[in-house]
Amino acid sequence: MPITPTEASKRACEICQLAPIVPVLVVKDPAKARPLAQALVDGGLPALEVTLRTPAALEVIREMAQVKGGIVGAGTLITPDDVTAAVEAGARFGVSPGATDALLDACEAAGLPLLPGAATATEAMRLLARGYDMLKFFPAEASGGAPALKAIGAPLPQISFCPTGGVSPANAANYLSLPNVICAGGSWVAPADLVAAEDWAAITALAKAAQQLRQS
Repeated sequence: MPITPTEASKRACEICQLAPIVPVLVVKDPAKARPLAQALVDGGLPALEVTLRTPAALEVIREMAQVKGGIVGAGTLITPDDVTAAVEAGARFGVSPGATDALLDACEAAGLPLLPGAATATEAMRLLARGYDMLKFFPAEASGGAPALKAIGAPLPQISFCPTGGVSPANAANYLSLPNVICAGGSWVAPADLVAAEDWAAITALAKAAQQLRQS
């Protein structure tokens, strides 16, 4: 069912509020998808962003969508075809590094809540004018990090962000302390070596630590 930009942004914000960190996942083996999702959900991180950067990504989304308590989204949505494929695979939200009218139209028509990317005040204002007040700040560190996001928030306090790109345990608290940050996206909670080793307990431990990160 189609949704308005305002509703899309509201639903995206509700998902972002579930935990302080949204795992950003690049998974090559669908066989590891369910146990990985379960490990992250067990650690208190229910919103999972699977990036469409591998041939297996859509199958990974299908597998993760079966995990109770998880809310699986598709990252790196760029085209309307990406949106169609993600929805068919079971994605419940989308994330994009930027935003085009074609992509926004497709997500709204498909009823898919979207976290559109913005790195400048102008990009943020254009999305706000359309009805989006929950955005992805990307690439976060390369765009000036927490100080830049704090500066953008001064004249645009009505916009909330999920910074992604270079966010780590070392700087996550800097972002989460900002009043305009709801959550942050990070890949460190599911490092490739632990996924390859199927060390789900270690990933759950990382997720629990990330779940404890709170805004001040």
